Amino acid sequence: MRLDQEFWEGRYSDRETGWDIGRISDPLKAYFDQLTDRDLRILIPGGGRSYEAEYLHRAGFGKVTVIDLAPSPFRDLLERCPDFPQDHLVQGDFFALEGAFDRIIEQTFFCALDPRLRERYVEKMHDLLAPGGRLVGVLFDDPLNTDRPPFGGDRDEYIRSFHPHFPDVRLERCYNSIPPRAGRELWIEAVKS
Repeated sequence: MRLDQEFWEGRYSDRETGWDIGRISDPLKAYFDQLTDRDLRILIPGGGRSYEAEYLHRAGFGKVTVIDLAPSPFRDLLERCPDFPQDHLVQGDFFALEGAFDRIIEQTFFCALDPRLRERYVEKMHDLLAPGGRLVGVLFDDPLNTDRPPFGGDRDEYIRSFHPHFPDVRLERCYNSIPPRAGRELWIEAVKS
């Protein structure tokens, strides 16, 4: 299976977007609501319809960048939030992205990637974070699928994957998941030292 632009654009056009809950997730909203520095450079990889980017933008965060392979979810974001800066929307390959970010937000991106790319994902996250930067967000704690996204995983696997680059990675059960995901989500926080 090729998880390329054509694949993801097809999922959007066929409305096969089971990962999309139609709004910002509760764990991320709670995290964003406690942030006070509106100058944080924030990246949302595999951002899809980018409810998180919209929420942050409306809250006054001006340095939010979203990257996704598919173009159609950006059109949806701009319909909902026409003043979102279009130059902060990057259609392309996450692994080719360059820059330095204070926060990288994980929300269904990790589970959308071929599991063979997980080591590369962790390395790239580490490279993109500024010193002291944080990778935060939600990972599934569920086997899910082995032949198509979303691909699942568990806490022990994630610790093994992240530990080489983020030795102090923290994973905790989300207390505020939506009902269909209750007990199946872990909050991740990994700091680049």
